[in-house]
Amino acid sequence: MPRKKGGAWQLALKSNDPDGMAVWARRYAAYQRIRHYSERTVATAEAAIGRFIAWAAERGIHRPREVTIGVLESYQRFLYYYRKSSGRPLGASTQHQRLQNLRGFFRFLVRERVIDANPASELELPRRPHTLPRAILSEREIEILLSLPDVSDALGLRDRAMMEVFYATGIRRFELAGLDLFDVDAERATVVVRLGKGKKDRVVPVGERALHWLGRYLEEARRGLIVGIDHGILFVSERGERLTLSELTQCMRVYLKRAKLGKTGACHIFRHSMATHMLEAGADVRIIQELLGHAKMSTTEIYTHVSIQHLKSVYAATHPAAKLAPSANGPSAAAPSCALASPPPSAAELLAELSMEADDEHADAL
Repeated sequence: MPRKKGGAWQLALKSNDPDGMAVWARRYAAYQRIRHYSERTVATAEAAIGRFIAWAAERGIHRPREVTIGVLESYQRFLYYYRKSSGRPLGASTQHQRLQNLRGFFRFLVRERVIDANPASELELPRRPHTLPRAILSEREIEILLSLPDVSDALGLRDRAMMEVFYATGIRRFELAGLDLFDVDAERATVVVRLGKGKKDRVVPVGERALHWLGRYLEEARRGLIVGIDHGILFVSERGERLTLSELTQCMRVYLKRAKLGKTGACHIFRHSMATHMLEAGADVRIIQELLGHAKMSTTEIYTHVSIQHLKSVYAATHPAAKLAPSANGPSAAAPSCALASPPPSAAELLAELSMEADDEHADAL
């Protein structure tokens, strides 16, 4: 199946037909922003809706009232059979994400009385697979990857510091990109993640080794990368600006390819590997859930709050890179237990949640 020309969905969203879907898509984006949805969420929805509008326009469908359940089912089949330039199909999570955003869009159109009923309400979405991770790095492989940046170069030192923070904290790609200088507290060995997923702040421990490389980056490299006014961004591009998500992905992907480990991935592989290593070292699943910023493992489980002090004690006992120099004998003490108000999620549930996050991150790039 031939691919659409790049930018087709962006062009489709520029139509000014007052009754057309493009105008209502722009109003839907404004509605989401007013309700304080994150820009990442708005952009993802905009791309999903724009792709549908471009597909529909090619079939002579331009206005919301022309869209029926049959049209949407046809689009669902199109997504299923679609092939990327690599010849690979869209993942089930990507298909699910695009159709879920259409559901939200048509629900908005009903609310605004543009259409009488939501044609997407009865659309059966593809099941999101709960699979084990495709690529996890061992501790030895992590060390190989971390050794690749040329730390005699400013960008190489920055990349090493970013990798160390990714692995030490397990934060998401957009969370690392959003870090500012004042978010790192070296004295308390913590990083504040502001407006993480779900627009929630959280504090996570960061190990001595990551702080060491952060310190070197700040002292030896960052100043030389600043162009003009210093806005306090922690990790800056060679242009002196905040790194984009695509730049972060490409940067990490290049290093992983250079490592020749036979594994593919980018930023998320650090998060997934960190969680796996802490699980293997005996960390409580609930502790890892708190570190990763998972709001919930299912729609019914409710957990107690875990203090940063407790997080740090478990982190120090179970994270391979918690100390500046790796211990030859492994953790010196067993991980403290965590009292829960309800049964903890299983390790399989946690890893499945991480796999879906990886799929979502991949879908964002499509």
